Amino acid sequence: MIPAAYAVLNLDAVAHNLAVVRRCAPEAKIMAVIKANGYGHGLLRIAEVLASADAFAVARVDEGIRLRKAGITKRIAVLEGFTCLEEFEALLAYHLDAVVHSAVQVDILEQRKEQGVCAIWLKLDTGMNRLGFKAKEFDAIYQRLTQCSIIKQPINLMTHLANADDLKDDTTHTQIKRFKETLATMTLALQTGSECSIANSAGILAWHEALSDWVRPGVMLYGISPFLDRTGEQLGLKPIMELHSRLIAVKSLDVGDKVGYSGTWVCEKPTLLGVVAIGYGDGYPRYAKAGTPILVNGQRVPLIGRVSMDMITVDLATQPLAKPGDTVTLWGEGLPVEEIALAADTIPYTLVCGVTQRVQIVEKSDLR
Repeated sequence: MIPAAYAVLNLDAVAHNLAVVRRCAPEAKIMAVIKANGYGHGLLRIAEVLASADAFAVARVDEGIRLRKAGITKRIAVLEGFTCLEEFEALLAYHLDAVVHSAVQVDILEQRKEQGVCAIWLKLDTGMNRLGFKAKEFDAIYQRLTQCSIIKQPINLMTHLANADDLKDDTTHTQIKRFKETLATMTLALQTGSECSIANSAGILAWHEALSDWVRPGVMLYGISPFLDRTGEQLGLKPIMELHSRLIAVKSLDVGDKVGYSGTWVCEKPTLLGVVAIGYGDGYPRYAKAGTPILVNGQRVPLIGRVSMDMITVDLATQPLAKPGDTVTLWGEGLPVEEIALAADTIPYTLVCGVTQRVQIVEKSDLR
């Protein structure tokens, strides 16, 4: 039975997108970011198809543990690091790299007497003002960590770009400069073999000066653009996910009829209405505006009325022969997820990460 709502994943696209990363950063090692359930595509599924990446990055310790339990032996960095002793013990047990960004973490590390069993990435806050040490304290923290017996030496260094998706903003130049200047002025010279990581997807694609020893591609691996004015396909990427459903009803409405909750959309002319079996309970954006494009039998029709939990409604004026059971595409070929995100005043990340558990995931190879 074909499910009411289902996502089709083209996993062959992952290798293509990884190759784009390698072309953009040919000298760098690649730490593939697969946090948040592989950006909604499936953590273990994506890890498997990204086996040729040099390392993985996840947000939290439990994500790293899932990968280890599934047999993933590749290096895994935990971007949020650890927040307590219990998490630190788990991180050690599963041989995960820790991003160190707070004094509490440093205190925990200094109390341990093991020898060289914990690999870390020391994070400099260059302007994101989220995680990381400020430049004025970075040198002292680095010196303390070089004296921690538990830490595998050398210590690697990283920062995160706050606004690399905006090519007109100088923030990225400032952050990169601050990172390099901070390292250059440290009183204790960097250890031989220390490696650095700056660039996220936008940095890889648009800011050559952000390329360093390691790059951390995230959204671009899934074929999605980090820039508001371009789609992934326009950047030479191949989207992985398509979201589909079907028409479950077609009906005629008269002038003045109201559609959906609160009757926010009123028929100004006789209207052929289609009801589609998908809603915010499946991850379709609640705030998609009237006029948001949807494909019915491959042809664009506009969303009308409010998105509800299980259904949306569309104007079938251009599809008079549409009938229940016909295929509907919410995003996919011919309808980029970036376009839907704009219509819902959000970003593509929230859409692919927000696809819910009741949406059946189908790999494209299974449909052949």
